[in-house]
Amino acid sequence: MMLESIDLMILGTGALVALSGAMLGTLLVLRGQAMSGDAISHAIVLGIIVAWMLTGARAGPIVVGGAALAGLLAVIGSQALSRSGLMGHDAAIGLVFPAMFALGVLLINLNARNLHLDIDTVLLGEIGFVWLNTMSLFGVELPVAGVTLAVVGAVNAVFLLMFWKEQKLAAFDPGLAAALGFRPQAMGMALLALTSATAVASFDAVGVVLFLAFLIVPAVTGRLIAGSVLGIMAIAVVSGVVSVGVGYGAAVRWDVSIGGSMALATGLGLALALALSPRSGVVAALIRARAIELEGLVATLLTHLAAHEGTAAQAEECTPEALVDHLGWSEARAGKVVLEALDRGVIHRAGAELELTEAGWALARAAAERIDRRLALTMAAKEAARDMAQDSARDTARGPHG
Repeated sequence: MMLESIDLMILGTGALVALSGAMLGTLLVLRGQAMSGDAISHAIVLGIIVAWMLTGARAGPIVVGGAALAGLLAVIGSQALSRSGLMGHDAAIGLVFPAMFALGVLLINLNARNLHLDIDTVLLGEIGFVWLNTMSLFGVELPVAGVTLAVVGAVNAVFLLMFWKEQKLAAFDPGLAAALGFRPQAMGMALLALTSATAVASFDAVGVVLFLAFLIVPAVTGRLIAGSVLGIMAIAVVSGVVSVGVGYGAAVRWDVSIGGSMALATGLGLALALALSPRSGVVAALIRARAIELEGLVATLLTHLAAHEGTAAQAEECTPEALVDHLGWSEARAGKVVLEALDRGVIHRAGAELELTEAGWALARAAAERIDRRLALTMAAKEAARDMAQDSARDTARGPHG
C-alpha cells in the first residue's frame, strides 16, 4: 500500500537528510573541517560519473563506493597540498574540489546527456519526486531515497555511539587524543568517509550542493546557542528538521524548488541564533555592551561625588543638575545613572544632594586606585619611550665609530 500522503514521504526524506547532516556536521564544525564537507560534496560528482562510465551503474554500492572514494581523495589531496607548505589549507581545498567538480560536470555533459544525471540533478536534486521511486518494506511502499538515508543515518548513529568520547576529544584536543591512543587522524578520516557516504545517499533528495546547507548551517546554529557537544548536536537536529518543514511549506506556497527552500530555511534558524543567542547573539552583545557602559557611568558618578563630598563645592557639585552642567550628560542619562546607583545602594539622597554610602565609598576608592594605576603605567610607558628615543639619538650622534 502507499503511504497516506506524498507529503509525508517528502518530509520524511528531508528529515533524514537533516538528521544525518546534523550528526556529522556538528563534529566537522567543531574540528574546523566544515570546508572538507564542501570538498566532499563537490568531489563525489566525479566519483559518480566515473563509476557509471566504468560499470554502467547509476545506483547501488558501486556508485556509493566510487563517490565516497572521490570525496576522500579530495580531502587527502587537499591535506597533502597543505602539508607541502606550498599553500594554506583553505587554498588547497579551494584548488582541489573545484577542479574535481568541474571535471565531473564536464564528463556528465560529454557522456551522460541522455541519462537522468544532469547538472540540475547534481546541484539541486529533486526531493519532490522521491515518491516516484519506491520499494516495498514490510508491506509498505517507501521511497528508495528515504530507505537509503535511513540506513546511512543508522550507521552514522552507531558510529557516534561507539566513538563518542574519541570524537569529542579529537575535536577539542587532538594532541591529548593522540597521547591517549585514540588516533584522532583515523577518527577524522572515518568521519569524512561517513560524510561522503551520506552525501551520496542525499544525492537524489537534495543534490550535493544543497546537502551542505544541512551539514553545516544547523551545526553552526547549535554552536552559537549551546555550550556542550551534545547540546550543539541536539539544536542542530531540531534546527534541521524544522527547516525541512518550513522550507517545504514555503515551496508549496510559492511553487519554488523544494530542496532549495529547505536549504534556505536553515538560514532562518542561523539568523535567529545570530540575533537572539544568549551566548553570542547580537541582542545579548548589545545588552552586555550597555551594561558595561552603565557600569562605567556609575563609577564616574561615584568618583565625582567622592571628589566633592566634604568640600565647599559639595552643595553645587553633588546634585543631579551638576551631572548635566559639569559632566555634560543629558538629563535622561543623568537620571538613569542616578537611579541605577540608588538601586545598587551606593548612593542615597540627602535633600537635594547625592551622598555616597559606605559601599559607594569603597567602590569610589577602588575606581580611584584603578585610575591611579593606569596613569602610573601610562607615565612609565612614556618615560621608557622617551629614554629609548634619547638612547637612539645618542647612538646616532656617536656615529659608526663611537
